[in-house]
Amino acid sequence: MRFQIEQVIAGSVDAVARLYTEARFYQRLGELPKLGRPEVLDRREDGSEVRLSVRFRFTGSLSPAVTRVVDPAKLSWVEESVHDLAAHTVTFTMKPDNYADRLRFDGGSRFEANGEGGTRRVSEGDVVVRVPLVGRAVEGAIVSGLREHLGAEIEVVEGLLADR
Repeated sequence: MRFQIEQVIAGSVDAVARLYTEARFYQRLGELPKLGRPEVLDRREDGSEVRLSVRFRFTGSLSPAVTRVVDPAKLSWVEESVHDLAAHTVTFTMKPDNYADRLRFDGGSRFEANGEGGTRRVSEGDVVVRVPLVGRAVEGAIVSGLREHLGAEIEVVEGLLADR
């Protein structure tokens, strides 16, 4: 399932793009519902490029149809991302700790000025769930949850930028 999510964030493009590479951002994400506290496994900065590996764990509730196929306790993954701070882009791949044969999730985001002093973030990607009968429904649930999570991130980003 292909997805595209657009958001407007109050803050300069440089500041917003940089914040997504900082440990304090991931610490604050742990306060949002449905995801446990993310764990930054690795962070490497080389010039304008930042490579991150962050482990996430889903802690929300799932429908009985989904829990028949997956164990909620095994829903964790590592997001590997490459942030190009000069180009204001990020590419990512989600690598499941479990069920790797059933899920592919990758994409990217770009940060651009919205003309009002803020930042427009456009995130695009593909989610593929290989589970007979419920795969498409699970893909839809993942995209819906992603849309909800990215919306909640805006408050975190704007709050951290205001704290500077």
